[in-house]
Amino acid sequence: MNYDAVLFDFDGVVVETPSSQRMYAALGRTYEKLGRSGPAAETFQELMQGDFEAIANRCRTLEIDTDVFCTQAARELIQTQLADVERGVRSVFDDVRVVRSLPIPLGVVSDNHPTVVTKLLDRFGLRSVFETVYGCPLTPDGLARRKPNPTNIETAMETLEADSAVYVGDRGVDVEAAANAGIDSVLLSRESDCPHPEDTFTVDPTYHCSSLTELPALLES
Repeated sequence: MNYDAVLFDFDGVVVETPSSQRMYAALGRTYEKLGRSGPAAETFQELMQGDFEAIANRCRTLEIDTDVFCTQAARELIQTQLADVERGVRSVFDDVRVVRSLPIPLGVVSDNHPTVVTKLLDRFGLRSVFETVYGCPLTPDGLARRKPNPTNIETAMETLEADSAVYVGDRGVDVEAAANAGIDSVLLSRESDCPHPEDTFTVDPTYHCSSLTELPALLES
């Protein structure tokens, strides 16, 4: 099928997924700098899932201003991810090189913070490859746009003036977001990937692939 654009998830597709332990430690530093002990495991899950209402409730319990908490948490999470890249703990996937050969507009739609996405694309020399990039800042509106909400996918398509696009992701939520946006999806499952036991699929992906190197032929079929 012919597409006007290809959109990519970021973590797990373009770059390696950040370490949960390192992200939890970043949240711990957020609590420490705000003079609180913790955090509870539930708080970390709420943050990673983008549950702003739960985060706000937790802040009220801790008597912390929600905006202050989110600003500090974003700072710590961003710094941790950038530091991991500079230390070589986290890198870009080798098969991403194939996207340079795709002859149609490309974009990134991620649930990660937009600062992280753009800085890592710059760091790995990929920023010019993608014509548009969307992430989710740690704000009520940003978290509300997290997948499976299709808003960022739809906005990216508008930016690229694409009527027909395909979204490449590695999780069930990516497939669901594509379906909610009314477009096709590619589920990427690399052999080296760690399984996601908690992952669920409410809809089936349009395509499956085990490497981005399969993408050009898949898009031409």
